[in-house]
Formats: sequence, C-alpha cells, structure tokens
Amino acid sequence: MSNSHMFLPSGFIRTPLQNGLGRYIPQLQRITLKFCKNHGGSRGVRDFIESDLMEFAKTNPGTVVYLKPRRHRSPCMVAEYLNGEREYLSCHEFSRDEVHKWLSYMCTRSGIPVMRFRKYQHTDYPTVQGVWNPFTHQAPEINIAEFPHEVLSRPLDHGPTATEQLIEIFKKTQIEDPANKPPEL
Repeated sequence: MSNSHMFLPSGFIRTPLQNGLGRYIPQLQRITLKFCKNHGGSRGVRDFIESDLMEFAKTNPGTVVYLKPRRHRSPCMVAEYLNGEREYLSCHEFSRDEVHKWLSYMCTRSGIPVMRFRKYQHTDYPTVQGVWNPFTHQAPEINIAEFPHEVLSRPLDHGPTATEQLIEIFKKTQIEDPANKPPEL
C-alpha cells in the first residue's frame, strides 16, 4: 500500500456554484497548446491540431483554444479554469490519441485541485438529530431477538396490493356498465 495520499491536501467534496443543479456549465475556460513546429517530440500535438482540433472546438464552444508555436521547446498544455486554477501538463512524445484523451480529461474536470477526502459526507449545516441509516426507526426488540422468531418472522399484512385494487375497480365498472366490456379475442 502506498503512502502517497498522505502528501495530498485534504478537504471535502465541493461543487463549483452548485453546478449541474440548473444547467451544467463547463469549468474549463481556456486551453493553451504550446508546441514546436519541427521538433519530433511535438508530433502528436501537431497531428492533433491538424486533424482533431476543429472538431474539439465545435463540441466545446465555451472553451477558448490558443495555439502557441515555440522554437526548440517541449510541447505542453496549460488549462485555465473558471475558479482561477491553472493546470500544466507536459505532452512530450504524446501520440495524437493521448493528446485527445488528456484534453477531454481536462474538459470534464472542475479545476478543484485533487485532494484526499476526510469523510464520505459533509454538510455546512450539521443536524442535531444525527445521521439517518436504515436501522434508525426499527423496533428495539429486534436487537435481542433470536431468529426464527414466531412474531417477528410473520409476513406483514398491509392489505391488498395496488394490482389487486385495480383489478377490483375494473370488475366493479364491468358490473355497473356491461357496454364497456372489452372485446374478447
């Protein structure tokens, strides 16, 4: 087991501006692709730009794409999010598919830094009643009962089911008005 999680900042799950409750707002504001026009390590980025960049720009109209050619430098991607965070990724020796995958990964991120979670649930307004679970309102005699128990093992009688009630209503309407009888096959 690795202890690399110990060096991550810890926190709670946060959604930016309650994104997704009304409509989804993509959090990637702009992406900058920096590459060299002749260097071999930039081949995948150049291939992506030549073949897939226009399709990416059409499918993500809310994201601005900048291309920045640089001489004799290693290729990289810089993603800037609406919350002000920036993410840098070196694309040295990436293939065209790898550039596409990393770009779609950055599009789906919220920009919130990767962190380990302290708890599985968190609220800003804690309840005084405690956390609900399926056993909260169960009868306390179940805790000390030994099964099979004759009283607790009996099936509950809740009356007729919804299907039985509908069949009963249908039969009543047939008795009252025989003209509405469905045709027999």
